[in-house]
Amino acid sequence: QVQLVESGGGSVQTGGFLRLSCVASGYTHNRYCIGWFRQAPGKERVAVAAIDYDGSTSYADSVKGRFTVSRDDAKNTLYLQMNNLKPEDTAMYYCATDAAGGAWSMVHSPYRSPDVWGQGTLVTVSS
Repeated sequence: QVQLVESGGGSVQTGGFLRLSCVASGYTHNRYCIGWFRQAPGKERVAVAAIDYDGSTSYADSVKGRFTVSRDDAKNTLYLQMNNLKPEDTAMYYCATDAAGGAWSMVHSPYRSPDVWGQGTLVTVSS
């Protein structure tokens, strides 16, 4: 059974930084796409960034240049380095995996949904 466990959330001020982590367990291989989504209070959950098993990445326009997604398959861990945080980045952040899709489709396609979700980690950015 695949499980995803996020950590690293917290409270920071505008302009600050955080690094989120997501440990994936239960996979017998690394040929899956994994990424980050976020859901702000009262809003829909949206994709933030994703990385495929070959290292290809995709980002939402709102975080390009500020967030960096990476993965360490030896540790079964996904990371999201978030710099220059803004109040509008405040949200619950979830990691998710898609065994069949790629990074671009995870972030941009309305026709694909991840297979597995983590429980989320909260990020709060104050002005």
